[in-house]
Amino acid sequence: MTDNPLAPVLTGSVPPSVLSWPAGLPTTAALDAARAAGWETAVLGLSGVTDKAGLMTACTEALRLPDWFGANWDALADCLTDLEWWPSRGGRLILVREWQAYAAASPDEWGVLQEIFADAVAHWRGTDTGLVVLMALG
Repeated sequence: MTDNPLAPVLTGSVPPSVLSWPAGLPTTAALDAARAAGWETAVLGLSGVTDKAGLMTACTEALRLPDWFGANWDALADCLTDLEWWPSRGGRLILVREWQAYAAASPDEWGVLQEIFADAVAHWRGTDTGLVVLMALG
C-alpha cells in the first residue's frame, strides 16, 4: 500500500480530506486499498452530467442515498453528514470520476458541490469512520 497516495489516509497518519487522484494511476488501486483497509467505497461517475438535476440523479444512484434524500443541495449535505444510512466499520471513500465536463458546464454548481464535499469531510474528520472524497484527474 506504500505506493498508493491514499495510504497515509488509510493508515491514519494523514487526516481524511478531499484529495486528487493522479491521472497516471488506475482508480481501482484506490478502491482496492480502501476496501482492504475496511473502508466502504462508492464511485460517483459524472460522465454526461451537465446540470444539478443530473448530478442529483447520479448521486442518488452511485451513493445509494436513502429514500428521504430530497435531491437538493441541503439534502445532499444532510446525507453526507448523517451517514447512518451508509454503515462502515472503517471509513468511507467517494471516488468522483469524469467530473471535469460538469465542472466546466456548471461552475457555480460545481463550487457548491465542492463546498458540500469539504464540509462533509470536515464533519467526519477525527472520527473512527472518516470520509474521503477522491477526485480522479484522469
